[in-house]
Amino acid sequence: MVEKEKPLASISLYLDNQWSYMKIHGDDGWDKYPSYFDIFIPHVLNLLDELDIKITFFIVGKDTEQQENFKYLQMITQRGHEVGNHSYNHESWLQSYSFNQIKEEIQGAEEAIIRATGQKPQGFRGPGFSWSIDLLRVLESRDYLYDASTLPTWLGPLARKYYFW
Repeated sequence: MVEKEKPLASISLYLDNQWSYMKIHGDDGWDKYPSYFDIFIPHVLNLLDELDIKITFFIVGKDTEQQENFKYLQMITQRGHEVGNHSYNHESWLQSYSFNQIKEEIQGAEEAIIRATGQKPQGFRGPGFSWSIDLLRVLESRDYLYDASTLPTWLGPLARKYYFW
């Protein structure tokens, strides 16, 4: 019996936690960093297992500060998925940071993600799809293989409009 090859596709999920949406919308309590990882991550991983699909989860460094998130973040790599860097503080104005601020943001998130998952991120996605030349230079200096910050379709402008609305 010949096994059918799966078509090659790139699927990813930026793992914005509950607090990040609350922060974006100015909701009270975001700074207590509420999380839905306990519900969301196991559900998504079970679904991906059923479909026999491996994806990239872009993780925010700040989410590694809460010990209760560790087991859910570790589940991602234990189940064979890739992790990516989604910045440390998830601030959509990352493109306005200086080179050194970007470097601190990327390096801090990278180190936190390694501690939490045991895997070094190979890719980056900017919060709010933000990017800059300095960001690309930082990623290159840290040996990242790719940046997935742009959304090169007609969905990009719509996503930004919704995001900033």
